[in-house]
Amino acid sequence: MSIAASTQAGFAFDVQDKPKSNNPFEVFFSAYKSGHKDEAVKALRYAAEQGHPGANWKLARMYADGDGVPEDDFAAYQIFEKIVRDGVDPGSQNESYVADALTALAGYVRRGIPDTPVRSNLPMARDLYVQAASSFGDPAAQYELGKMLLNGEGGERNPVQAARWFQLSAQKGHANAQAMFGNMLFQAGKTVQGLAMLTVAFEHCAVQDKAWIREMQEQAFSIAGEADRRNAIALAGRWGQGTNIRLMAESN
Repeated sequence: MSIAASTQAGFAFDVQDKPKSNNPFEVFFSAYKSGHKDEAVKALRYAAEQGHPGANWKLARMYADGDGVPEDDFAAYQIFEKIVRDGVDPGSQNESYVADALTALAGYVRRGIPDTPVRSNLPMARDLYVQAASSFGDPAAQYELGKMLLNGEGGERNPVQAARWFQLSAQKGHANAQAMFGNMLFQAGKTVQGLAMLTVAFEHCAVQDKAWIREMQEQAFSIAGEADRRNAIALAGRWGQGTNIRLMAESN
């Protein structure tokens, strides 16, 4: 796969000592849980050197989050790129690592990484989201792709396709996608279904997303009639997160 601003060949892990246990994951989890992050990272790097995609993925996430290592988006980018480049056999239990790596790469390429060769490239980001969304069904990629299609980022604006990707992601319980799809349903005249989905989204969203989802939900509820509001609350109560969303959304 060709990725914009491709990194130099290979990411060089600095492994000085082989973990004492024959199972580096055992060492990693034991050290990580006990707060010995240096020992945990050493074990994880060793496992990554052996080519385990799960170890590479966890190490990339640690660099992305600054968890036990200095935060370094470019280091994370390089490892995510390696995971994608190495690939995985279809149906493998490691598919989720490749899907998440593709989604992470798309995010980096979308915004760029300052002071590195990775520049913002919206068409490339959109292509990467398409791969993660369609080949692996990754709900985060489906949501981000929906946003890019809705806003015309990296290509033509396509609200119909945006709604399709939001719906697929929403069915898997992605709260932000539920909010976006719910708002699109409401705007399209499916008042009760839209209000219900906005309500479900707000109930299950992450703390950092509550403000914008609450604003979207309250605006829709302020426009709707009393009967629609009551019916929407009742419908939201019958929905589990991601359960029967497609059928409910398509009902009259």
